[in-house]
Amino acid sequence: MVRSQKSGWKPFILLTALLAVTATTGCRVRQTQDGKMPEVDVKGGQVPKYDVQPAEVEVKTKKKEITVPDVSVKMPPKDNTQPSDTNKPPQ
Repeated sequence: MVRSQKSGWKPFILLTALLAVTATTGCRVRQTQDGKMPEVDVKGGQVPKYDVQPAEVEVKTKKKEITVPDVSVKMPPKDNTQPSDTNKPPQ
């Protein structure tokens, strides 16, 4: 029986996922010392300037009448063996 080349990717993906899970859960990391931000002396500098020309947007509305079909709902007869609040939506 000849296998198609497309069926070979599923085991590869499964193996890759299994290795990723094993690699990320296979060790324990504990912080042994708090970090500290370096001291930095900042002098001068300039924020870049931008010339922005926004696009012009024109919004219009139009009245349109849509015909909606009539929907008829027939409820089943009420059965006294079940509590009446089972068919109510949650509050």
